Amino acid sequence: MTFHHKNIRLPRDRYIGKNWFFVTICCAHRRKLFTASTFCNWLLNIVQREAAAHSFAVHAYCLMPDHVHLLLEGLQSSSNLRQLIKTLKTKTSTPFERKTRQPLWQKKFYDHILRHKDSPDDVAWYIWTNPVRAALCRRPEEYPFLGSFTGIWTKTPTPYAAWFPPWKKAP
Repeated sequence: MTFHHKNIRLPRDRYIGKNWFFVTICCAHRRKLFTASTFCNWLLNIVQREAAAHSFAVHAYCLMPDHVHLLLEGLQSSSNLRQLIKTLKTKTSTPFERKTRQPLWQKKFYDHILRHKDSPDDVAWYIWTNPVRAALCRRPEEYPFLGSFTGIWTKTPTPYAAWFPPWKKAP
């Protein structure tokens, strides 16, 4: 008996170009791997380097214990989100699996291509307040594994209303 996974991807061309993307990548078996600063800093260095190499800006990131959130902006017409995520997962999972003999990531990732009505600032704050909602801290600035590689973390005003991904209902 063969099992077929549901294709959750849009057509390939939707992931290429000057778009904004909200991405979530989960650890395999939802293991809580992102708790040590050494490991988190190693991952963030790779994210920063590969995003730049693939012409993406990382406006917001948050490493939760069992998943990663990224707000990415394609900077070139050739920026390819699927290629970036594939490279990130390969460059991080290969050394991790050699060392632990366990997978780092789930096979797929979640994405949301921001529409014109979606505010990137609101999505960034959704990412930055994730540890607060998970009761890991009281304020985002207390959590050590979030921020921005473009410097908007200290400049983006807190939104008036919370943003929620289309697949989640507001509380």
